[in-house]
Amino acid sequence: MKRSEKFRRANHEAKVTCFATLAVIVFWILAGFGLSGLDISLFDTPIWILGGCIGTWLFAVVVAFWLAEHVIQDVDLQEEDAARVRTAARKGGAR
Repeated sequence: MKRSEKFRRANHEAKVTCFATLAVIVFWILAGFGLSGLDISLFDTPIWILGGCIGTWLFAVVVAFWLAEHVIQDVDLQEEDAARVRTAARKGGAR
């Protein structure tokens, strides 16, 4: 993989991660403020607190696992540079 392709891949991962962060923020707003009008309680705790805190945390964990499994790839940025240094050393150009 060329260096430019590696950085293009990293840029793609960063963009998807930003969209995932926005999705978590939207979920937090909907779960917290969207449920605030309901008069439902669980263990004497209003449902909007559970949705806004625990629900958002669980949603963020699911999103993080999805990113790790489907979006983020392990790319070695040093590999190409190390090969270039070894080649130059064999030719006597680098010391």
